[in-house]
Amino acid sequence: MASFNVVPTKGNLIATKKSLELAKTGFDLLDRKRNILVREMMMLIDHAAKIQDKIDITYNNAYLALQKANITLGICEEFSHTVPEERSLQLSYRSVMGVEIPILSIKNNIVSDVPFGLYSSNSMLDEAYFKFMEVKQLTAELAEIENSVYRLAYAIKKTQKRANALKNIMIPRFENIVKSIVDALEEKDREEFSRLKVIKGSKKKS
Repeated sequence: MASFNVVPTKGNLIATKKSLELAKTGFDLLDRKRNILVREMMMLIDHAAKIQDKIDITYNNAYLALQKANITLGICEEFSHTVPEERSLQLSYRSVMGVEIPILSIKNNIVSDVPFGLYSSNSMLDEAYFKFMEVKQLTAELAEIENSVYRLAYAIKKTQKRANALKNIMIPRFENIVKSIVDALEEKDREEFSRLKVIKGSKKKS
């Protein structure tokens, strides 16, 4: 009892029981939060794997189309200068259990017209252009997911640490304090009962 430095009174017993209930409630909430974050992260990891596979396939098709365009048109370096610099990338956020998850978007990502002249190009170069535009969109989506997974993993680790502190330190401590106070109060009641019996017996004898 002395190790917890709590006086064994009924008031302290009530206060400690309240703290114990709050700690248990906090642990339940943190455990629920952790499960939700883990579920969200696993969904994103599965989605990231699919996007990565799609990026690999699209990249291969884009470079194959570019290779064919280089064969038929010569080196297409001059056409690359006609492609405008991407400036429409936008960043916003959504919240998952208090964790800010990024959302990346590219405006007007569906391009219907190529930036270079049709007379000087061919269908293979057009195909390469559209494939690389698709890769750009997929890459932004993959970056969004990878950053989200990192943020969720950090939040899960932090939440787990707090939950472990409640489960392994705070809850057992409050339970021990409650037990110590209850034992002390019961011992005090027994002593008081014994004292009253002795007094009562003394009165009868006198």
